[in-house]
Amino acid sequence: MITTSTVEWLPGRTVTLRHLRGHRSPAVLLAHGAGVDQDHPLQVAVRDAIAEAGFPVVTFNYPYKEEGRGRPDRADVLLDVHGRVAGHVRELHGRVALVGRSMGGRLATMLAAEPYPYSGVIALAYPLHPIGKPEILRIEHLPLVRTEVLMVIGDRDPMCTMELYDEHVRDLPLIETHVIADGDHSFRVRKSSGRTNEEAFAEVMAAVIGFLEHLEQQAEA
Repeated sequence: MITTSTVEWLPGRTVTLRHLRGHRSPAVLLAHGAGVDQDHPLQVAVRDAIAEAGFPVVTFNYPYKEEGRGRPDRADVLLDVHGRVAGHVRELHGRVALVGRSMGGRLATMLAAEPYPYSGVIALAYPLHPIGKPEILRIEHLPLVRTEVLMVIGDRDPMCTMELYDEHVRDLPLIETHVIADGDHSFRVRKSSGRTNEEAFAEVMAAVIGFLEHLEQQAEA
């Protein structure tokens, strides 16, 4: 069952949340990428797979999507809203893991570089650099992240060149990496890979659920 609520982040300005209940911990706050919203089919597929595993899931829209604008808000606004929603989820559920795709995953890691008690972070298709601009690396905050992080990346992602990822990210002590062979930014694979997109997505979600179960076991230890 999906329930809907709102969180006010400025007087008179709210963002919409969708909640799926679950009996396990931590709860998951799932953030969307720059070009989609919380109701995009890929976002919904990730949400539903996590919920089916028993973890509570909350999704939300960043303000620009909530208000029908195409261009993302400034980073400080995105972070402020993301953090406010995370605080709301923590009040409801206690432990919170941040999960996000592309831009949402990057913002999740940025929040986890601040002194806030997140249980873990999962970044799906981390946007290491803009397409065609590998010199602009989005890595400054990653050594400051204070919790465990799972990065799930495709080795054909034009926003995450594997050589640069291996050089700057893979060996950071709190980061675990799962590579989807032949996956692009949406984890789609070519027919020549010998796999279907459905099989690649199943691998993504197996890695996600496995990491959430690891976080769950940590709390029980």
